[in-house]
Order: sequence, then C-alpha cells, then structure tokens
Amino acid sequence: MYAAVCIAILVVMAIALARAFDAPTVYDRILGVNMFGTKTVLFIAAAGYMMGRPDFLDIAIVYALINFTGMVAVLRFFEYTAPIE
Repeated sequence: MYAAVCIAILVVMAIALARAFDAPTVYDRILGVNMFGTKTVLFIAAAGYMMGRPDFLDIAIVYALINFTGMVAVLRFFEYTAPIE
C-alpha cells in the first residue's frame, strides 16, 4: 500500500512539474515549483516510512524549510523588480 502511495505522489509531482513548465505567468511557475517541493517532502516522508527509516523525516523537515525559505526569497525578489510576464 505504501508503494502505491509513493507512486501516486510521483504522478502528482510530474503533474506539478508540468504545471511549472507550462504556466502562463511567473507567479504560476513559482506556484508549480512550490507544489513540486511540497510533494517532494511528502514523498521523502512516505518513502522513509515505507523503508523503515525514521531519519528520513528529519531530511523531509530540512527540505521543507529550504523550500519555504527559497520561495520567500524568490517572491521577495519579484516583489522589488519589474514583473516578467
């Protein structure tokens, strides 16, 4: 069952990545990349649980913090520069 969850998360990650590439605006691309990062955290946590490795949760938390910090930095950058459409 956990393998099916991991496969489903991978499918959703592929859809999020396709959304990031085909988005009409920069903010939609940022949203797609953020969604991809969130699904990556879920995948790391599910794969760690499936393999019986609880230390993967620590890696998932660190990745979530990096994803959040990166998104805040990118949005701050676009806040103070001219919008690219």
